[in-house]
Amino acid sequence: MRPTRTSLLAAVSAALVVGTSVLACAAPEPPAGGLYVDPHTAAAAQVARWEDEGRAEDAELIREIAEQPVPLWVTGDVEQVAAQTTEYVRRASAAGSRSLLVAYNIPNRDCGSFSGGGAPDAEYYRAWIGGLAAGIEGHDVTVILEPDAVPHELSGCVDGALRDERYALLGDAIDSLKEVGATVYLDAGNPGFISDVDALADALDRSGVRRADGFSLNVANFHTTEENVEFGSALSARLDGAPFVVDTSRNGAGAPPEGDIDGAPSWCNPPGRGLGAPPTTDTGIPSVDALLWVKRPGESDGACRPGEPEAGQWFPEYGLGLAERSVP
Repeated sequence: MRPTRTSLLAAVSAALVVGTSVLACAAPEPPAGGLYVDPHTAAAAQVARWEDEGRAEDAELIREIAEQPVPLWVTGDVEQVAAQTTEYVRRASAAGSRSLLVAYNIPNRDCGSFSGGGAPDAEYYRAWIGGLAAGIEGHDVTVILEPDAVPHELSGCVDGALRDERYALLGDAIDSLKEVGATVYLDAGNPGFISDVDALADALDRSGVRRADGFSLNVANFHTTEENVEFGSALSARLDGAPFVVDTSRNGAGAPPEGDIDGAPSWCNPPGRGLGAPPTTDTGIPSVDALLWVKRPGESDGACRPGEPEAGQWFPEYGLGLAERSVP
């Protein structure tokens, strides 16, 4: 049953208060029998390793991550993408679960920053999306499409003909994924990235968001659920009520102060952060389809400080810190 709420912000605030939160206390109730909890994640392996080493308390904390559904981030090359996704979605289907995937291979990905890379050109990317679509066809799948790709259209690193090409690539990707039955959310960044909702709504529109199932916010970021709901609702209003999902994986303590922290950007493995509300589709919040853990908690944002792993690599000490400060 969805919780009754008297206002939008009251709904989100209640979700973050101990003892009153349906979102924080109830078991996730996602569609199609539940989102897939992969037993082969780095977090699950860390639980087993620390149990063997006698670190029982630390293992239990990491178990808070290992027992939640997190997505497969699809970044492999065009020859691998179909096989990679087929194997994963078949395992999820065999478990009676729905797959959550992140498609992350747009040309000039992350504008060459810590998660840089991606497809070398538009032709390659279209073939890559075709492989992804072939891999998921016939299965229950939700796809978060290209984190930060649309905000980067507005940030200045992708402009002119390349920006127009990106509009077309994202729209074509939505069409290809929808054709095979996927639920697709086009990423829209976070409240601290592109704050001009009119400009962002226009860029999302040009990128085909109205042909998707909505948009996603806060992927790999730390802004509170309240901030994202307020920002997302304003964006949704400019897109005829398009629904959205929020990444709550690491927003339990909110965003860190802006600027460098210990010599690295504040968005990159900032200290003092915590796990957010667990994944659920029973949000009780208007226009919010789900709270999801899109960023896999405990994976690095990049080798931003000495000794930190490359982006996407398992970072057990960081995961432990997040779990120590999780939303109850």
